[in-house]
This record gives sequence, structure tokens and C-alpha cells, in this order.
Amino acid sequence: MAACASKGGCPSDYVALSIAVVSMISLLLKVTLPYLIHKIPRPKGSSFWLVAIQVIASFNLLLSIVIALNFLKFRKRHWWRSCYLWAVWIEGPLGFGLLLSCRITQIFQLYYIFVKRRLPPIRSYIFLSLILLPWIASAAFIHIRKPLNYRCHMGTVWIIPVMGLHALYVVSLIAFTGAVRHVEFRFHELKDLWRGILVSAASIGIWVAAYVMNEVREDISWLEIASRFLLLVMTSVLVLAFFSFSISQPLISLMSLRKKDHKEYKTMSQALGIHDSGILLQREPISIIDPNEPLDKLLLNRRFRQSFMEFADSCLAGESVHFYDEVQQFDKIPIQDPVRRIYMARHIIEKYIAAGAPMEVNISHRIRQEILSTNDLSHTNLFKNTLGELMQLMKLNLAKDYWSSIYFMKLKDEVSMRTVDHELEHASGWNFSPRLSSVHCSDDPFQHEHSPRNSACHSHDSKLQ
Repeated sequence: MAACASKGGCPSDYVALSIAVVSMISLLLKVTLPYLIHKIPRPKGSSFWLVAIQVIASFNLLLSIVIALNFLKFRKRHWWRSCYLWAVWIEGPLGFGLLLSCRITQIFQLYYIFVKRRLPPIRSYIFLSLILLPWIASAAFIHIRKPLNYRCHMGTVWIIPVMGLHALYVVSLIAFTGAVRHVEFRFHELKDLWRGILVSAASIGIWVAAYVMNEVREDISWLEIASRFLLLVMTSVLVLAFFSFSISQPLISLMSLRKKDHKEYKTMSQALGIHDSGILLQREPISIIDPNEPLDKLLLNRRFRQSFMEFADSCLAGESVHFYDEVQQFDKIPIQDPVRRIYMARHIIEKYIAAGAPMEVNISHRIRQEILSTNDLSHTNLFKNTLGELMQLMKLNLAKDYWSSIYFMKLKDEVSMRTVDHELEHASGWNFSPRLSSVHCSDDPFQHEHSPRNSACHSHDSKLQ
């Protein structure tokens, strides 16, 4: 036992290592499965890279403990197994420090967005770099002074300030969380924040206990083996419990595979419970589509808006119509409910307004900066000027082609046939839905309502059924 305690390779070491591997695989599945199963496009900006950095930091933290505490048995000492590389740099600035710094950055964003009601004044990567500086400075100082022994342990004079730095960042987490605790979050952000604080504080406590057990009684082999086993297992729990989608990507957090009875939310408006934000229902009121009416008035009709959106998507120019549709959902949220309005505004900005957004709309720099520098994300006129610019673009580029497209022909036939059914129903008192059996499935325009889109930009090449 004494040999494996100093050189590694004890049976309990491999058990702990297996637990660490399983936790890392679980974390990777937790991160990737929502994108693979629900076919969600990869977000850009801090909402993605902060999550990615947390995964990398979690891997670094686990690997640093495995190498620094001799969980694996090597025949000879290699240069890359240096205590200062793993126990100082990778465990500190690139591991635990980076993990907590990412979480503090996320809370900083929540504070400005939901408490200040504006976007953060400093970019996330700059803020993250600034709060990571104490870890880098501490690691550099320890590397210069070289206080570690051959077992990668440092004396009491060093361990107190090092654990104090760990505790300082946990206290910072508590302070930021206290600043947003009154916000009525919709996606369990506050719960995930407190859980992260709890597990990180517990980890620090166990690390201190493991250090004391190893330093006070170095001659007890089983104590060293047990303490490092407990240390790695607790760290494995930490990386799983600390990770959360809800802060950076709230909609994806609802798609967790752990929730067996969760509802299917495909849009932010559905997740926020906005009235009439789902798919278009067949029994919704019918209104005649008049091409002579202004486009902004026609787009208020959900049936026309859906048809126009499908046409725009087929022309690879659907961003403006999708933006219009989501702003309509934003406007439905009462002004007395600023939290939901801020959720929807942030979603729209990240999806359509921010530079490099997945569906970035073509607007002027002035209008874009007006939104990004707004002092109130819940303001009723937040997207008013943007809609004005995009409406002009849609009138010039899409509306003229739409009236001669197969999408408008299908919509016109659908409205006229539904109008006849509606009149017959009122005249006789009978319900004629679904459609008459003489209308074959291949001829029924309702059967094509959600069919894959064909290119409508060249409607003269298409034929009506």
C-alpha cells in the first residue's frame, strides 16, 4: 500500500479515475445532445464560448488532480509531469479559477441585463480576462518561489493564501447572486447559481481537509489514498453540478433530457408562455387577403405572415420576416412584466441584431447601435426603428415577387375554400371540417401547409396542383 500511495496506481485510484471519466462524458453529453437531438444551430458570441470554456476548465481541473496527485502509475518521472505545470497553472488559472471566473462573468451579465435593464458595458471576454488576472499573478508568483515538494504539496504558509483565493471567488459568487436574487427568473437561473456556490464551497472544504490529512500525517499511507480518492470524486461532482445552460442559453435549458414530463418548447415565445405564439391553427378566423393593402397591415394577419415567411425562407431571405414575427411576440408581453420582456428582447438581440448573429438582419449601423446601447431592454419602442427599415426592404425585395409566387396562390385557394366551408357551416348548422372526401390528399392545400419548402423565387417554373 505504501508503494502505490507514493507512486500511484492503487485500486481506489482507478475507481476514482473511472468516476471522473464518467462525469466528464456525462458533461459532454449534457452539452452536445440538445444541439444534436433538437437540431439547434450553434449560437455565437458569449452565450456559446462561455459554456465551451467551462467545459474545458472542468476537464483541466480533473486532469490536473489526476496527474498532480499520482493517480496513474508511471515508470519514470517525465518533464511534463511537473507539479508547477499541473498543480499550479492547470489547476488554478486554467481549471478552478477559470471555472469560477466564467460563472462570475455570467452573473455579471445577468445583473446588467435584468437589474440595470441594459446590455453589459464591457465585453464578456474582456471582463473574464480581468477577473482571471489574480489567478495568473498568483500562479506566476508560486512558480517563481517554488514552494512545492516532490508530492506537489506546499506548506501551511502557502496553503492559507491559496485557499483564501479560492474562497474569495466563491464569496464573489455569493455577492453577485445576492444582487440578482430578487429577479423572478423563468429558467431556474437562481437555483443553478446557488447550487454552484454550494458545490464549490463544499469542494474547497474537502480540499482543505485532504491537505490537512496529508500534511499532518504523511506516514499513514491509507490516509493519503483515501484523501485523494475523496478529492477526485468531489471534483467530479463539482464539474457536473456546477455546469448549467440556464444562465447563458435559457431556451436550451428547457430541452434537457433529464426532464421526462417537460413540454416541447421550440421558440422563446412559447417558453415564456406568450399567448398565441404556437403554430397556426386550422380553426382560426378567416380574412380575405387584399394585395392592395399595405404590407405592414397584411403582416398582422398570422395566416398571411406564415405564408410570406415560407416564401421568404425559400428565397434565403427570411430573416426580416422572422424578426418581425418575434417582435410581434415581444409586443404582446405586458409592459408590467419587464422580466419576460427582457428575456424576449435579449433573445431577439442575440438572434438578429448582434454582429455575427445566426439570423442577422440587414439594418444600418446607427439603428443597430441604438438597440445595443439602449438603457431599457423592456422599452416598448426598442425595435420600432428596426422594423421601419426592414419593412422598406421587404416591400422592395420580397413583396413584389410574393404576389406572383405559388405561395400566394396556395394561400388564396386556401382562404377561398375555407370561406366556402365557413358559409356552408353557418347556413346549415353542420360542421364540414375536415374537407369533403372528394378532395384528394394530394390536392388538398392543407396537406402542404408544413411541407418542405420549394424555391418560390422562380414561381414561373412551378405548377399549381
